[in-house]
Order: sequence, then C-alpha cells, then structure tokens
Amino acid sequence: MPEGAAISKMFGQIAHRYDAANHVLSGGVDFYWRKVLVKMVQRTKPQVVVDLATGSGDVAFALRRKLPADVSLTGLDFCEPMLDEARAKQKEQFGDEQIRFGFGDCLNLPLEDESTDAITIAFGVRNFEDRLRGLREMRRSLRPGGRLFILEFSQPYTWFRPFYYLYLKCILPPLAAIVTGKKDAYDYLACSIEGFPARETLSAQIREAGFSEVRAVPLTFGIVAIHEAVR
Repeated sequence: MPEGAAISKMFGQIAHRYDAANHVLSGGVDFYWRKVLVKMVQRTKPQVVVDLATGSGDVAFALRRKLPADVSLTGLDFCEPMLDEARAKQKEQFGDEQIRFGFGDCLNLPLEDESTDAITIAFGVRNFEDRLRGLREMRRSLRPGGRLFILEFSQPYTWFRPFYYLYLKCILPPLAAIVTGKKDAYDYLACSIEGFPARETLSAQIREAGFSEVRAVPLTFGIVAIHEAVR
C-alpha cells in the first residue's frame, strides 16, 4: 500500500494541472464516468452526501448540479493544494459556498458515526495506505441503509488488457509529463492501476469491511468500475 504522506505530496505537486491531465489522459471519458456515478447516487435520494478524496472537486460539482439544493454536500481531501483548487473552482462556477470543502483523511474521517446518507469516492481507494481501515471508516460514517459509491480503476476485460497496459506503461507517462511536467506521478499511477485488485476481489474486501448488497458496474471495457454497497 502507498504511504499517505507521499501521496499527498505527489498530488500537491500536480494540483494546478490535475484537471487538464485527467481530461487529456482519459480522452474525456472521465466526464462519462462521473455522469454514471451521479445518476447512481441520485437514485438513492440522499440528504447528506460526502465526497471523499474530492481532489479538485469534479465529482462534488457534478453532484451539486444534479442533486436538490437542500442536499448537504461536503468534499474532503488530505491534500491542501487540491482543496485550494476546488475552492477556487467553486468561487468561479457557483459564486458562493454551496459545497463545504475541508481537510479529511480517509483513514480517520472527521465525521460523526452514522452521519451521512451517501459517500462517494472517485479514484481514491487505490491510494489508501490501509484499504480495509478506510472502508471501515466509511461504513462507520454512514447511517444504516446508507450507500457507498466507489469509482475506481479496475482490471479490464481480458481481450482489451494488452492494449490498455501498453497505453499505461508506454504512452501515459510521457504524455502526462507534457501536460503536468511531473512524469513520476503518472509512473506511480500506471503501477498502482496494474496492481489494483479486480472487481471480484475489491467486492470481497468491501464485504469484509461490513458492507452488504455489494455490486460492481464495469465501464469502458472494464478499465474502471463503480462499486455500490449498503451499510
């Protein structure tokens, strides 16, 4: 598992170019992934939503645009430069604080027990220093019947795997270096994706953390998946 302090430092170094890198390196498909995630959250009609590892806030903003105005929405992250980006984007896009952005470590969440209806986390679970502890923290924070939504990289369909890993190892890092000036961060990205468990294994880990009704929805040839689980 990666060290939290090193991950925070790494993301802090690329915060100012993080959004551009996401859009370029995914070919814009990240917009579609967030759209599917938001629709899944909408169906549960939550009143209190927390977006973890919120980064520059793209998932939180997508949720804000689609959820009713009276829904409480908070974005937490343990990288302050990323939170600075999120706050600046909020001021530009919304003009006021419709989302509360604050510091929050997923292994020790600043949330009361059973205080949230839905928790979302996009591309953050892969970076947990202790995955089971993080999953249990999220369960602790959810009310009974509350739902967890994890949008994360996964293992692609077998036929697509050679093409995908060729892109990850040979094309993505130098392309990321052009966009962000930080090739090392995306060398880590490629390694962390390759070593991340398949949908079945992650689903088992989510159940081990105490969740039920776990299901995985693969997207884009399986390169990402949304795991939904009930507390």
